[in-house]
Amino acid sequence: MSSGIAFAIPYCTLQLEQGLAAATVLNIEFLLSGGKLYRKFQKVPSMTGKNIGFVSTRFAGIDGVSLEARKWSEVLEQNGHQCFWFAGELDRNPETSFLEPKAHFQYPRNRWINSQIFGKKRRKHITTESIHTLRSFLKTRLYNFLHRFRIDILIVENALTIPLNIPLGIALSEIIAETEIPTIAHHHDFYWERERFSINGVSDYLRMAFPPNLPGIQHVVINSEAQEQVALRLGISSTVIPNVLDFDHPPVVNEHKVFSFRKSLGLNHDDKIILQPTRIIRRKGIEQAIELVKGLKDPRYKLVISHEAGDEGFEYAHWLKDYALERGVDLRMLAAQISDPWNGNGHFKPAFTLWDIYPCADLITYPSIREGFGNALIEAVYFKKPILVNRYATFIRDIEPKGFELLVMNGFLTQETVSRAKEIIESQKVREKMVNTNYEVAARHYSYAVLRNRLNTILKGFSFSPDRHLSDKTSDSHHVIYLNRSVHTVQHDEQMYSVKMEASD
Repeated sequence: MSSGIAFAIPYCTLQLEQGLAAATVLNIEFLLSGGKLYRKFQKVPSMTGKNIGFVSTRFAGIDGVSLEARKWSEVLEQNGHQCFWFAGELDRNPETSFLEPKAHFQYPRNRWINSQIFGKKRRKHITTESIHTLRSFLKTRLYNFLHRFRIDILIVENALTIPLNIPLGIALSEIIAETEIPTIAHHHDFYWERERFSINGVSDYLRMAFPPNLPGIQHVVINSEAQEQVALRLGISSTVIPNVLDFDHPPVVNEHKVFSFRKSLGLNHDDKIILQPTRIIRRKGIEQAIELVKGLKDPRYKLVISHEAGDEGFEYAHWLKDYALERGVDLRMLAAQISDPWNGNGHFKPAFTLWDIYPCADLITYPSIREGFGNALIEAVYFKKPILVNRYATFIRDIEPKGFELLVMNGFLTQETVSRAKEIIESQKVREKMVNTNYEVAARHYSYAVLRNRLNTILKGFSFSPDRHLSDKTSDSHHVIYLNRSVHTVQHDEQMYSVKMEASD
């Protein structure tokens, strides 16, 4: 490059693996350009695992994205990699986490941006400025994350898929383009699958970043319909990796926790739990679970919803309470936060995990109108629980043909379905045959082995020779320029490599 000075330095690293030391000599070319020091290095066989950075708006609680990301990290760590986390809300180990609240989809400034761009065909200049101000800030923070943990591979969980945080998606797209860092974009649900995003004033940003079509990205989807739509709409090829669980190792039930959970609900010993293990949002069709309990005509049956409301407001939750009251159904919405079962090293220690709740259930309800895949369905099979499932599109196409024995409905409950549900609950013989068959089917198609094989195939295709910043103390003047153009006051602390926005949010 005419604007830079290049020079080569022999560089020796000591790599340790399985107790053996091996010296590897690399020829690294250092390039001084524009006041910044970069490095280019030759691709060499790696004797150790990679540092893998997970990025999303939230890694906390028991939503599908957080749970699936945790499973991926477990498999990757079993293969010798180290995993690190960046999000607006985190319940992971603080030592491997980078918390940035402005990355959350519920961050006030981001919520204001969304109110200005969805349901409208035109956005105002001030909205565009706000998007880029937040984008620049998040971009700098993402660079902090990459440098602090020396990230080799990015795994972006849904942040390049559903436009709940437009600035974060743009920031990620720019960083991936600038660094060519190997990236897996894990897509759970796309914007074109949601009516709320159909009218918008950000079609340019959606085309750019949701998802971006960049050479360094390997795209992963969770169902075959999404794979086809991404190819048709964007010309992007992708790999299908379904939701999985560790079926080679059945769950270990903590009987004390199970007893404590039932006691916390105030249940009698002969009460039966119909469990709805989903978030409280409209597309979950929870009113059908209420109708099922009503149809069972037995006061011992209690409907329990394990997840909290709030991701899409509280109106639906309030309506469900009124609806259950009108139908004479005993509905219990858990007030306490429930943790994911892998949260053994995070800073948040709830009383119960999701794995303490499933063993309490006599029947699982999953009457969803639409799902990307169906975590709750696989979890119910893992715990050998009978399940009522509505035949949503992905279930019909990808799951049902596998040969599961399930109680199904087609958009509405019939008396025959209710009677069959009661028979399954009350007959141990019928129930055990059903759940054992389902476990065997799931072990063939949705085990960790499936995830491990497909991830290994993707990782083997990456080339680990991108241009990367050498030092995390090197400021990025380009980002500061964007921030200084904003109406907000910005401080750039070069020593800590951090940016603080003093704007009123």
